[in-house]
Amino acid sequence: MESPNLEFEYGDTDSFTAELSELYSYTEEPEFSLNRDYFEEDFKNHVKGRRWMELSMEEQRAYVMRLLDALEVTDRDKRLKVARAILYLAQGVFDECDTETDVLYWSRHNVFLLYDMGIFTALLELLSMEIDNNQACSSAVRKPAISLADSTELRVLLSIMYLMVETIRVEMEGDSPERKAAREAFKTELGSPLYNGEPFALLLFTMVTKFCSMNAPHFPMKKVLLLLWKTILFTLGGFEELQEMKVRMRELLNLPPLPEDSIKVVRNMRAASPPASAMELIEQQQQQKRGRRSRRPLVKQDSLDTYNERDPFKNDDARDEEDDPEDVDSGIEGEVDPLDRDVIIQPPPPPPPLRPPTERVSFPKGLPWAPKVREKDIEHFLETSRNKFIGFTLGNDIDTLVGLPRPIHESVKTLKQHKYVSIAEVQIKREEELQQCPMTMGEEEVEETPAEILYLGMLPSLSQYVIALLKLLLAAAPTSKAKTDSINILADVLPEEMP
Repeated sequence: MESPNLEFEYGDTDSFTAELSELYSYTEEPEFSLNRDYFEEDFKNHVKGRRWMELSMEEQRAYVMRLLDALEVTDRDKRLKVARAILYLAQGVFDECDTETDVLYWSRHNVFLLYDMGIFTALLELLSMEIDNNQACSSAVRKPAISLADSTELRVLLSIMYLMVETIRVEMEGDSPERKAAREAFKTELGSPLYNGEPFALLLFTMVTKFCSMNAPHFPMKKVLLLLWKTILFTLGGFEELQEMKVRMRELLNLPPLPEDSIKVVRNMRAASPPASAMELIEQQQQQKRGRRSRRPLVKQDSLDTYNERDPFKNDDARDEEDDPEDVDSGIEGEVDPLDRDVIIQPPPPPPPLRPPTERVSFPKGLPWAPKVREKDIEHFLETSRNKFIGFTLGNDIDTLVGLPRPIHESVKTLKQHKYVSIAEVQIKREEELQQCPMTMGEEEVEETPAEILYLGMLPSLSQYVIALLKLLLAAAPTSKAKTDSINILADVLPEEMP
């Protein structure tokens, strides 16, 4: 198994370029040249005979300042042209570049410049204005079909914001201290309740619920969800930060360290497919009874097959001539219950090999995860055992083993070896104590983390957000039925005029 069975990297995100290209649909391709044309038209009027790359840092700042002023005009069309020019800058002035590396370099340079000049805050005000634009919402509701043209302003604004969030979020090797400081400032800004007393992610959640309640069918949902995902990932952190946080919290609560890093375990596991259905299993058995020599059909594998003692990729061709039903195993022969594994002093001798040893694939024995046992499980096990052997129970006592047979002693010893106390259990216990003695213990001190701030803002409408996300998931899932009554999530990929 030197090569992975799936070309898939288990991580928070894909590569930077893949994440940028994810933002656009094929129907938006003509808009790239449109962005460039608006930028060049405006740029030539103010900076004659020179290119963007030739300007000094001060001149670039002055030009961005001029664009920022132009964003505040009342004319919608003029505002859109300026926004497109800003989008072209964020896309890396691709017309002046020769290679993809140059485009990425200038895109990064321009995004940090735009953030430094306060463009994000200005875009946020425009976005709030577009969300509250009742006229656009009511006209979109009345339309028989929504197309790309209905979401133009929103798409431009969300594209710039996505490019800014994603570019600043990703840390590069040669980043200057100024850029690192800007990243931290932007992270704090996005996670704080600075925008109308709520974090930025909450505004995007509001867009999702508004879209799913059919009040704003013109919202470009793909871009909203991408921006929401990256904002949450940036402000709350990903897998690695979560693991560090778990380790830190367990140290603070004086709990034993984590038995494994769950991300590393998952990265090393084989890809799992759903278990085989009853019909497939029956068909398989019938074929085996007939003693066919044909190749076995592809059996759905469970993720734990990797850890079985026999080669899961074995097919019937390689079997010996004697087609004995005993030879057909279910793939879990020789497995030992994880709780009994420590009890057995000497393992039984291995069965004779069914095939030549050269064709054998060796897998790690046992489960991929460390077994975890809660204290309640030990209590329940002892309660059952005492009722069975002695006839009475001792409540929550997990130490007294008087009168119980030897195997029970061994089992309890094994269970205690794998006892695991989660952070949640400690917190629940603490919460119960606080509720029982509110006067003496006072109130719990809750740290104002970005996660806490976001949760606080989401709590009143949490069920609405969950239902809205579920609706989007169902609308995006492939089905055989025509979706006439479901929400239209294709609005931002269909061209303006349907062919």
